[in-house]
Amino acid sequence: MAFDTQTFTAEPLCRSTARPVAPIARKGGGAIDIAVDIPADFRLASGERLGQRQVVGRLHGRAGAPLVVVAGGISAGRFVHRTETNGLGWWSGAVSIRGPVDLSRFQVLAFDYAPEASYDVASVTITTHDQARLLGLILDRIGDPVVSAFVGCSYGGMIALAFAELFPDRVEQLVVVSAAHRAHPQATAWRGIQRRILQLAQAAGRPEDGVALARELAMTTYRTAEEFADRFDTTAPASAGQAYPVCEYLTARGKAYRTHTTPARWLSLSDSIDRHNVTPEAIRTPVTLVGFTSDRLVPIDDIRELAARLPTLWRLVEAPSLYGHDAFLKEDEAVAAILRSALKEIDQ
Repeated sequence: MAFDTQTFTAEPLCRSTARPVAPIARKGGGAIDIAVDIPADFRLASGERLGQRQVVGRLHGRAGAPLVVVAGGISAGRFVHRTETNGLGWWSGAVSIRGPVDLSRFQVLAFDYAPEASYDVASVTITTHDQARLLGLILDRIGDPVVSAFVGCSYGGMIALAFAELFPDRVEQLVVVSAAHRAHPQATAWRGIQRRILQLAQAAGRPEDGVALARELAMTTYRTAEEFADRFDTTAPASAGQAYPVCEYLTARGKAYRTHTTPARWLSLSDSIDRHNVTPEAIRTPVTLVGFTSDRLVPIDDIRELAARLPTLWRLVEAPSLYGHDAFLKEDEAVAAILRSALKEIDQ
């Protein structure tokens, strides 16, 4: 659909002076995983040990080129681009050869959030600042480059803000999409219901069913009422108890997600979103900020407040979308234009 944006632009960024990433040997020049041991004395903000031994990132794109970090929602991970080993990446529409985040021009680092995907012991209290510190370990391993740009969407945008607050000298610009400086109470309420579903399912010995049902509820918060009205027939089924088309859709999405994560990991990451809190005035890194007016999880008023409080706002884009919080995954053309504009000044 067409994108009608409102844009407020500050002085443009200077051309990048970021140090290129030290090349790491790759077979055939393809993507490579970077596994980094977590130091024994590493503690989360809560004081807890993380309970996993390594944090894993993945380098895509041209070895030695300027580095762009890309991070998405809590379901995202290090496989951002399609690879020979993992099929379709979670954001291949944006991260690709000659794409908006051009793998022939940049080296892209994506990473797996903690706790790791198989985490199933007990939920761990982890913050977006903790995730930013773990990302810092990966950057140390690949030569401590200055990140030319950190592109973060949803939870990844929260981590981008936390990273810039903690490490202002390690990143030159942020592109933050569908994320604000704190969680909105209504969004916390929805996620709180999901967490109670997960806890109830765990207690009943049906963890996969809990993941599926929590995912169904989550899908109703990611999208808009207008999209559901366009997509689904409202005709009642023949008898009570039969599923409506919209319910069949949600059930299918939940079943597809049953083994994608564990209840403990979801509890941790969901809680991490609601603990997110940065001080906008402390973020000196130039920011391109993107918000969607239909997003109920990150309301546009929160995006506007963040924009008003950032000391170095480069650009604010407000845009309508049928897809709500999922717009960054669906509005390919408009998001591509924003990314190309933000990244165009980075030197090779």
